[in-house]
Amino acid sequence: MDTSLIGTGLAVTAGIAVGLFAAPIKCMKKYRFEHWAFINAIAALIVLPWGLAITLCPRLADALGQVPMAAYLKANLWSLAWGAANVLCGLCLVRIGVSLTMGLLTGVGLPVGILLPMVLKGSGQFATAPSLFSPTGFALLALTLVLVSSVALMAIAGFEREKNGLMTQGFFRGGLLMAIAAGFLQVGLSFAFVYSQGPLMEALKAGGAGESGAIAAVWAVTLPGGALVNVLFPLSLMISRQNAKTLLYLKDFFLTLAMSLLFVTCLLCMGNGMRMMGALGASLGFGLYQGFQTLSSQAVGVISGEWKGAAVRTKVLMLSAVILMLAAVSAMAFVQAR
Repeated sequence: MDTSLIGTGLAVTAGIAVGLFAAPIKCMKKYRFEHWAFINAIAALIVLPWGLAITLCPRLADALGQVPMAAYLKANLWSLAWGAANVLCGLCLVRIGVSLTMGLLTGVGLPVGILLPMVLKGSGQFATAPSLFSPTGFALLALTLVLVSSVALMAIAGFEREKNGLMTQGFFRGGLLMAIAAGFLQVGLSFAFVYSQGPLMEALKAGGAGESGAIAAVWAVTLPGGALVNVLFPLSLMISRQNAKTLLYLKDFFLTLAMSLLFVTCLLCMGNGMRMMGALGASLGFGLYQGFQTLSSQAVGVISGEWKGAAVRTKVLMLSAVILMLAAVSAMAFVQAR
């Protein structure tokens, strides 16, 4: 099978995995944001990536020692930006729900994540990506506009939902502002990989690591910047609220570990998928990942009852947005298959 098709499937899987990431929150009884965010940050950003890297990469320390410090600093600055976005995202999930949070983050982040790697080339194989002003670039630009239009419909549906009395007046607006800020910053997760994986992958594979093991190690060394924010912020909340004992509630603890496994699955599928999709993988992989993240998160929102009781017009707006987004991401897959 063509590796680019496998890469497309992995990018889609990454989007579905991260779109389902927040689903376990709906089943938690005692954990608040600070509890699941703290545990998830340690497990998904530190323990699991480093565990995979150490297990799958022989001579890991020697390989990483061959990489210039500038590569680590650049990657972790991007990761730090994403870490701030992740905190804002968690707060938005509480304020405006899963469906709208994921939809708004996608709408803001999509143009940046898809188009920038064709203007400022990434590292390694992504350095040969086609120009934004090439036929492929124009096709992706058009599809990006369609995706952003679909997310605009989701935002309108959110305002309609607020008018229906399903949210506290003004609560949605605060969540909207945080979601917009998070949308710009959240591309840092993709860019940490896109702009640093070249020298890291080269050194790790020269040290005897396979493709998947090297990708796990790339994530391990690029995520500390994001982990710093995502550990310290919820920790400060638990200290100020004096509720750290709630961490001992085992049912919610294991639900949080399920979230961590979904996130690490996303990381591995996204990294492998982008590389298998070739030079255009940074842009197309991000577009497919984000699109299916939004679609799967909408399913979580619907199943959990976020849209129950909304007016028919509101539901039609959201359904129209989902259909439009599905059409756009399907067309992106066709662009990759060409």
